[in-house]
Amino acid sequence: MADNTAPKVGIAPDSWGVWNAVDPAQPGPDQYLREVAEVGFHFTELGPYGYLGTDPAKLADQLAEHNLAITAGTVFTGLHRGRSEWDNAWKNVSEVAVLAKAMGAEHLIVLPEMWSRDEHGHISSEREFSAEEWQNALDGHNEFGKRLIEEFGLRQQYHAHAETQVGDEKEIVRLLEGTDPRYLNLCLDTGHYAYYFGDSVSLIERYPDRIGYLHLKQVEPVLMAHVLKNDISFVDAVQQGLMVEPPFGVPGYAPILAAAQKANPGIFAIIEQDMYPVADFAKPLQIAKRTKAYIEGCGAKVQFK
Repeated sequence: MADNTAPKVGIAPDSWGVWNAVDPAQPGPDQYLREVAEVGFHFTELGPYGYLGTDPAKLADQLAEHNLAITAGTVFTGLHRGRSEWDNAWKNVSEVAVLAKAMGAEHLIVLPEMWSRDEHGHISSEREFSAEEWQNALDGHNEFGKRLIEEFGLRQQYHAHAETQVGDEKEIVRLLEGTDPRYLNLCLDTGHYAYYFGDSVSLIERYPDRIGYLHLKQVEPVLMAHVLKNDISFVDAVQQGLMVEPPFGVPGYAPILAAAQKANPGIFAIIEQDMYPVADFAKPLQIAKRTKAYIEGCGAKVQFK
């Protein structure tokens, strides 16, 4: 009998190299949906808004054809700027939220804007929030999460990310301790957290009630050290192979899945492996098969349906 408290493992378009709604450098949605089902996954995400289409009825039919379910949509925000950002942000969010809700999703993954780099690759924006920007971000995301629940019934899961002002342990702790758990919890991306030497198990155990969602990802530590030492951009690092399939990177998944099950029974744990752009469109399917086999054999309790 399946353990209903075990993490629900799925996979995201990111694992097929999907970073944009329409892009010839990435596999199309028909291939993605077909191959996700072929591997044996049931849970997936919308990916970039528009990648799987924006017609709820059509998408529902496609998902039913492949026996797939949507767990979350994804949006980027810049609420550290204050009220001036709200109208534009909410318009974009509403489009994603409407589609996610129509597909039966319960979560919205909210990412901060990434740092800007100039034509020479040098960082041209601030690496850290000012005190005012921190307060804007904390207040803004509290209001944002409250409104998401009231208008769409969706839970805000904040995705800390490499090359953003909320990426390392100190910044994530400041975010969690400065926001209301009713309105914001964490989409803990194990790869992005490891990128800044974060320990996912320790964070889950420290804040068990604030881990609302997981992205399973590994980074290759030797290349990561080289990337950080030489201030190589995240985009370039991905192209160099920074994100790797398990078991060739860090962190290991078994202790994370066990800790997450204890903290949040039945949590969604969605596999991602950044690999944009994809030179060989046949490659993601094979990696996904191996990754699923790794998770099945890693010793943690999981469920795929």
